Formats: sequence, C-alpha cells, structure tokens
Amino acid sequence: MTASHDVVVIGGGGAGLRAAIAVAETDPRLSVAVISKVYPMRSHTVSAEGGAAAVAGADDSLDEHAYDTVSGGDWLCDQDAVEAFVREAPRELLRLEHWGCPWSRQPDGRIAVRAFGGMKKKRTWFAADKTGFHMLHTLFQTALSYRDIVRYDEWFVSTLLVDEGRVRGVVAIELATGRVETITAGAVVVCTGGCGRIYPFTTNANIKTGDGMALAYRAGAPLKDMEFVQYHPTGLPFTGILITEAARAEGGWLLNKDGYRYLQDYDLGRPEPVPVLRSMELGPRDRLSQAFVHELDKGRTIPTPHGPVVHLDLRHLGAELIDGKLPFVRELCLKYQNIDPVGELIPVRPVVHYMMGGIHTDMDGATGLDGLYAAGEAACVSINGANRLGSNSLPELLVFGARAGRAAAEYAASVAGPGPGAAILAQGREERRRLELELARYAEPGPERIADIRIAMQNTMERSAGIYRDGASLAGAVQALHRLRERFAGVAVGDRSRTFNTDLIALLELSFMLDVAETVVHSALRREESRGAHQRTDFPGRDDRRYLAHSLVHREPDGSPRVEYLPVTVTRWSPGERVYGRQ
Repeated sequence: MTASHDVVVIGGGGAGLRAAIAVAETDPRLSVAVISKVYPMRSHTVSAEGGAAAVAGADDSLDEHAYDTVSGGDWLCDQDAVEAFVREAPRELLRLEHWGCPWSRQPDGRIAVRAFGGMKKKRTWFAADKTGFHMLHTLFQTALSYRDIVRYDEWFVSTLLVDEGRVRGVVAIELATGRVETITAGAVVVCTGGCGRIYPFTTNANIKTGDGMALAYRAGAPLKDMEFVQYHPTGLPFTGILITEAARAEGGWLLNKDGYRYLQDYDLGRPEPVPVLRSMELGPRDRLSQAFVHELDKGRTIPTPHGPVVHLDLRHLGAELIDGKLPFVRELCLKYQNIDPVGELIPVRPVVHYMMGGIHTDMDGATGLDGLYAAGEAACVSINGANRLGSNSLPELLVFGARAGRAAAEYAASVAGPGPGAAILAQGREERRRLELELARYAEPGPERIADIRIAMQNTMERSAGIYRDGASLAGAVQALHRLRERFAGVAVGDRSRTFNTDLIALLELSFMLDVAETVVHSALRREESRGAHQRTDFPGRDDRRYLAHSLVHREPDGSPRVEYLPVTVTRWSPGERVYGRQ
C-alpha cells in the first residue's frame, strides 16, 4: 500500500511535534504526517525533569548564555548556531507559555528560574521537576488543533526512500497489524531522539535505539561528533532512572562513603583555586562523572549489588522545598528505591544520558541529502560541542524543531509536482519483500539470539567507550562490534505473527544500534585528544591544533564507517581555558 504527504516527520516527541506545528504554520496547504513508534505522549521528552534554559532576567544576557554554552562544550560548538539558539530560545519558551505550558512562577508572578550546571546565571525555566512532561503535553495539544497534521501512532520506520540523492519518503510498519506501507513525501524530518540504549546503563527509555541516526546514515547522510557521549552524574542504581540536576540546583550535595563533599577536591572548570562549597555540585556533567571515577579508584565509593555509588543528600532542604520544587524526585525515590529523600540519602552513580553527536545538519536542520532534515537529539547542529550543558536540550528541541519544520515546508512546496517515480515505488516493494523474508527466517531455537547480541554490544560499549577510553580498548571494540555484526547475520525472528511482533522490531532496532555503536567507537578511536565527554587516558590533553574540528562519519558501500573532519565555526570567542563562572 502507498500513502503520500508533503512532509513526513519521524518521531512524535518535542522536536517532532514542534517541527510538525512549524510546517502547518508555514504553509497550511501542506499535508503533514507524524510517524511515531509510540503514542506521542510516551515519547522520551516526557521524562525530562529539570528545565529549559533561556535568558529571562535583567541580570542575564544572550552573550552570557552563548559563552557558557561554548565554554561548557569545550569549544567544539559551532558559535553561529549557538548565537541563533540563545537568541530564539526565549521566544520559543514564551510561545510555549502562550500555548498553555504551566511554567513555575515567582511570588510576583514572573517566570521562575533556577541554577543549572555550567550556567553562571539562573536562566533555567521549569515546571516543578516535570518540565518535559508539561512541554510535551502543550505541544501535543497544540498539534491537535491543526487538522492537516496526520498521525501514524505506533508505526516503525524501517528505511528512507532515496532517488538520485533526494529523500522521497519512508517505508513503515504498523505495529498493531504488521502492515508495511510506502509513505512518500516531498520532505522528511528526522526527530527520533538519541541512542542511549547502545549502552547497558542509561536514563534513556527502551525506545531510544538510534533509529533515525541509522536511517540517515544508511541513506548517505553523515553523522557528526558521535564520540561525545554524556554521562549524567546522578542516576539511580539498577534502573538508571535520572535524578534531575535540579536536585543539585536546589542545594543537594554529593557525598562519598565518608560523608565528605568530594567535589571540592577536583577541578570542575571553575576559576577559583578551590571550588566554592555553595555551588560545587553544579559543575558540568562530564567533570562530575569523571570525579566519580576518581573516587572509585581511591576506594571512596559505596559498593552495592548494582555497582558502586555515592550519595546525593537532600535532607537539609526540608520536606516543603522538596515537595514544592522536586516532587517527582521524591516520587521516584519512594517508588524505585523505597527511600524518602526528606530523611534518607539517595544512592546515585553516573549513567549514559545524552548524545552530543547526531545527524550532521546546518542551522535550518538540512542534511547533506536533498529533502532530508533533522532536529533534536537525533541531530547535531552543533550547539552542544563536546559536552551539553543541562537544560539546553529542551529549548534546542523547540528552536531547531521549528527551524527544520519551516525549512522542510518551504522545500516541499518548492518541489511539489508529479508523484513518486517508478524507482521509489520499486524501493518500497523491495523493502516490503525484505521484511517478509525476515519473518520467514523463523527458527526455533535460532542460531543466535537478539538479546545475547544486544547485551554483548552494550557491554562492549561500556567497557571500551565509557567515561574514560584508550586506544587499545577502542581498537578492541572495533573488532568486537565487527564480530557481533557477523553474528547478527545468523539471528532469526522467533515470532511469525503480524500483530505487535516485538521480535521483528527488536531485530530492526538492534541492526540500527550496531550501526550507531560502530560510528561511536570509530570516531573515538580517531580523536587522539581529551575534550569534554571524550576522555582518552593515552591522550590526556586537549589538542586544538589537530582536533578543533567535528568528526563526520560516512557509511561506505560495504557498510564500514569512514571518518573525516570539518572545522568548527568560531565567530566571537577564541578557544581558551575551559572555565565557567567568568567571561
């Protein structure tokens, strides 16, 4: 079967919904489709807790937000993109308020803002500690008001359709029925989020398997800066559920096994010789995660059945503040750890949280392929450089989701004309045949199990491309992933049913994850320096002469990654010592 729309958006989270709304706003004549493998309100944006950064107070400025972002990203950010981002972020958050987002308020009625890691001013807007939930609700309700936005809920995109260097649509599977459909489009916007599930311990939901990154990569668009993987310093042991940075912004302390605030012993990128005790927990996420590793090496963490931990202490904040500003933190601790942070310490450990890298785009979300755009965590524009500052990701969804949507709408309107040619329809039929063959390769028991290969991949990534890496471990990971790719060829789907065939989806997701994992380790192996979230123990220094550049990974015809470099755009701030708290 075949359907057709002017613009297809893959992903129903914050970036996807904002892109779809932007298309509808730009040209109401266009048909817009949002294809999401989950119901939009189950997209991972809903789990964002802490807040969204944008200049709001008279004591703040766009230049200060830009500088904090560039410096926090260890000078790998494209500064023209950062300047556009900080300029447009306040307008997007204010627009969201007009659409109904219930931002927390100060007593005088003005927007409340809180401190966040790496930010020298309080500029993080928040809705208690359920900011992503309220933002996604607002975007979803707004999208419902546009009749021309058609939703394909619980559909899985398996490939992009490309003809002569132009993306012309997708092939997708309806999960409820197994129906495979070719959906043609004038433009496609990828907003599928990150790929944290290539690691074993992550804040990311099970849906974060790098689908969109792999789709673009296979279609011929390069991925950028994939070696930069952010660990958040405070995840709950076992589950990996995030304890938001807002807990530390409100005054929480990190303590080692001796009850000592150990961060005062580490260089967190501050100008002071000894960090100020009042705010040391708000150092950048990469530095805090690295400090945990050093505490582990010194024997100053606490062993648990789910790995070593330190403690996050909120007890001194009191029940009134916790219930008023951190109610979700208390709820998570009670439900998943059976502890009450009002009177008990919270065990935490670093956990994979965010990909700074993604599909290489320009400032309007355009990739190297005509008709293909991307936004959100799936994309790399790049405003996050080597380390994203907390609370920049939510406004990024809005700013660049809107930009990509507008650009895709203009492109689709400019190429409107005859429907897809024979080549595109033939690709759709071939993809349907491939998926049918996957179902036909039923084997009981199979020679290889999907779960076994997935676990082996995740353990390889954690062991070799974690908080600290070295050349030998990365080279070993390259070989290990190659062997897993060979083993993957022997995997068979254990379920031939059409209705909610989760085995088939898991197979397709694992194929995408293996592609993305390879781009991470190849990029990390090539970058012989330490910068932000990429720390090489065999190359401990930052090397601006060789590596003030973005890595671009292209997929060769045989499926192997090829890494090249693109200069960083520097407009106003020359690379210098990485500090925050001064300009």
